[in-house]
Amino acid sequence: MTQDVDHEMMCHALDEARQAERLGEVPVGAVLVSEGRVIAAGHNQQIASSDPSAHAEIVVLREAAKVQQNYRLPGSTLYVTLEPCAMCAGALVHARVERLVYAASEPRAGAISSRMALLAAPYLNHRVAVTEGVCSEESAALLRAFFAARR
Repeated sequence: MTQDVDHEMMCHALDEARQAERLGEVPVGAVLVSEGRVIAAGHNQQIASSDPSAHAEIVVLREAAKVQQNYRLPGSTLYVTLEPCAMCAGALVHARVERLVYAASEPRAGAISSRMALLAAPYLNHRVAVTEGVCSEESAALLRAFFAARR
């Protein structure tokens, strides 16, 4: 059943990524789920908000924290269409997200498995379980098309 839920939630995150693309942002989307329900969903907003930290993951963590009225999000799962960077991986730890599910790898700046394994660092005081590759081809194709159109 987890695979079905993972696929369904990643499809939701991909819808968010498409929304980002329509707005001229890099097409990355994210969804945070807790106790079987979507708490927050969002996409990259760096350009629109003039905020370099407005990655999809950060946007969603901020919204979820407001909804939950707690900066900690224990028991939650974050679904994101691209492997998180170091900033976003750190935010997952600080928010105490239980699980990360991501679609496509980020060979240039991925901090989960591509460039570093930040969430596996022994000095961190919280562990985030990781599942990678859910809807990876669809996410990678969306990103490739976005960047090809810009060249």
